[in-house]
Amino acid sequence: MGPVKRRVSNAASFPSANGYGYDAQYKKKQPRTWGVWLSPGSGSSNTILIGAVITFVLLVSGLIVFLFRQHENGPGKPFQPGGVPPRIRTISEKYDKVFLDGCQVPDTRQPRANATFVVLARNKELDGVIESIKSMERHFNRWYNYPYVFLNDAEFNSTFKETVSNYTSGPVEFGQIDPGMWGFPNWTDPDVVREGIKQQGDKAIMYGGMESYHHMCRFYSGFFYQHELLQKYEWYWRIEPEIKYFCDITYDPFVEMIKNKKTYGFTIAVKELKETVPNIFRYAAAYRRKHRVKSRGLWEMFTIRPQEDEDFWPENDPRYKKTVPKKTPDPPGTLPEIDNESMEGDVYNMCHFWSNFEIARLDWFRSQEYQDFFNVMDRSGGFWMERWGDAPIHSLAAGALLSPSDIHYFRDIGYRHTTIQHCPGNAPEKQIDMEPWYNPAIHDEDEREEEAEYWASPDKVRQNGVGCRCRCDTDVPDVEYKEGSCMVEWVEIAGGWTSPP
Repeated sequence: MGPVKRRVSNAASFPSANGYGYDAQYKKKQPRTWGVWLSPGSGSSNTILIGAVITFVLLVSGLIVFLFRQHENGPGKPFQPGGVPPRIRTISEKYDKVFLDGCQVPDTRQPRANATFVVLARNKELDGVIESIKSMERHFNRWYNYPYVFLNDAEFNSTFKETVSNYTSGPVEFGQIDPGMWGFPNWTDPDVVREGIKQQGDKAIMYGGMESYHHMCRFYSGFFYQHELLQKYEWYWRIEPEIKYFCDITYDPFVEMIKNKKTYGFTIAVKELKETVPNIFRYAAAYRRKHRVKSRGLWEMFTIRPQEDEDFWPENDPRYKKTVPKKTPDPPGTLPEIDNESMEGDVYNMCHFWSNFEIARLDWFRSQEYQDFFNVMDRSGGFWMERWGDAPIHSLAAGALLSPSDIHYFRDIGYRHTTIQHCPGNAPEKQIDMEPWYNPAIHDEDEREEEAEYWASPDKVRQNGVGCRCRCDTDVPDVEYKEGSCMVEWVEIAGGWTSPP
């Protein structure tokens, strides 16, 4: 007789807790099961022993399978206790390294760099600007007092100026953007480009239907560094409204960039939305071809690696291997396939440094090489007929003109903009106690006390963490481990991982 099947018609027919689904009649009719073998009524101690051994083996086997599935190389995710973020892996220091692991007492006596913060904002964004300034002052500028330059395509009102000045510890300047840097260039047809922008809005391309967004991206791609208020500066640190910093920065990033001969610094690298830049890569590649620019090792971060291209790598890379390429002719009467993102064997992988945070040398942007690159991109019409952002423009220019050693990953700076954040984790044995800091611009005593109390309790340290007194948001994961991150691409060209997952 086969196993007895019991039909459960509703909740009331579920077995009781006392019987666990067994009754005398069912037990008599059911063939031998593990419950029978392990029953003391079986009359044999050997049977009990065998059953116990089999049960133990099954439990151990199940545990092994579970751990395998949770292992990084298994089909599951890396094994981590519930609620614990992925472990932090160390990165090769072949081309770049963290300037400071953990904390130090800020040295406010050292000379400052010739540098400024740059904030592009409008009067209506005052609240978001104050949020950003409060974060910057708390975590860095209360010690170093760098100046701010605020830019707007219209005139700042007195409320904006007075409020902002109350929150900053360094000098503040306010400037208006010249119409030649903001708006449609004279070589375009405004009706045509407006129609292109409208069509992007109709297609629901993110920000594609906002004319001002196109102006902003073009301004940050090829004009901000030419503004008269920035001419006296050599370095800049970009700040956006509504951003947050999570960690104390107890050293001077500008000074360290100079000491380490860096040109461009980032803290987040992610992939662009494909529909916003369908033709950007063909023009970037055209610039390289026109000016005969060879990769210095960074271009590869932004390309999908050909599987069989032996001389893909730069000649100074140990993986470079010159071979005679195999050529397979196209069948007669057919045309070769054309890919908008593929130029001369390279395919754009959509990676870019997220430019809403960047620290960079202004003379690099002002260089003839960068200006030539921008002019090629600008004349293509992509800032209007597509929705090119300044992030992929900066990134592809860096890929064409710079080397991995020119780039610095500010891994120790915890940062958030919108729903993307980077949290470095606090460095073990390198934290220091600090006196509570009460923001003098906050006049409400309870609010001032609450803010100071919040930051007085940083997150616990983490193995391989590099941050100082970080307290990160917990509602979104670290971008390093998030789908769409370009951390793997950066690490690959930077020398690879130096710790296991």
